[in-house]
Amino acid sequence: LGYKIDRYRHSLQTATRALRDGADEETVVVALLHDIGDPIAPENHSEVAAAILRPFISEDNYWLLKHHGVFQGYYYFDKIGRDRDARERFRGHPCYEKTVMFCERWDQTSFNPDYDTLPLETFEPMVRRIFAREPRGHV
Repeated sequence: LGYKIDRYRHSLQTATRALRDGADEETVVVALLHDIGDPIAPENHSEVAAAILRPFISEDNYWLLKHHGVFQGYYYFDKIGRDRDARERFRGHPCYEKTVMFCERWDQTSFNPDYDTLPLETFEPMVRRIFAREPRGHV
């Protein structure tokens, strides 16, 4: 799709926006790692990322992560012959609005080469704390 920044910078930008917007630490880490499944499974990267992080994150963040690809599609699916309103099938779910906000304010806007993005070192302690948690039953 011709992005102006690479996936690494996109991930850092998404996490930076989440942090600056006051998101809790777990959600910031989810923002940082939301596209971790993209290199191995571009068509279902959301599900792959959600499966990897599930033992360490809340059910709400798991749902957001699992479905963010469909929600992000609102911004470009029409350009590739898909239904941009595919996310509507989830309307009414308790995490619908949070996922809309995640994509609108953090994910969709994080392709800006001029944005003042925080370095990875900012997020490393957060990532360590999240992955130091006792894994939940989905291992």
